[in-house]
Amino acid sequence: IFRETLSKRGVQVITGLGKYFRQIDKNRNGFLSQAALKEALKVFHLEMPEGDFESLWLILDDSKSDNVDYGEFTHAIFGEMNEYRKAFVRKAYMKLDFNKTGSVPMVDVRKCYCAK
Repeated sequence: IFRETLSKRGVQVITGLGKYFRQIDKNRNGFLSQAALKEALKVFHLEMPEGDFESLWLILDDSKSDNVDYGEFTHAIFGEMNEYRKAFVRKAYMKLDFNKTGSVPMVDVRKCYCAK
């Protein structure tokens, strides 16, 4: 039901959630507490009955760490990227990793990317 609700609301809600998650992640560890996830869903009008939320939480927090990786959350909601998108991401990464080191320092990203 949750996935259907998100798909009806569109990309703006999905990208908005990602942006919101990054804003509330004060220590930049990529994780959300149960309360933070519940609040985020409320902010985006994606509330659900408590029992449904508990079920969602049990699925997302499979490691029982009382935290959810918001990258895994978005992956669980959207699933795998299709092959076209994967190829596009690979191509972009290859441009960024021009030294072929397997990692891209932020300074290299800044050289290649302008948000304007």
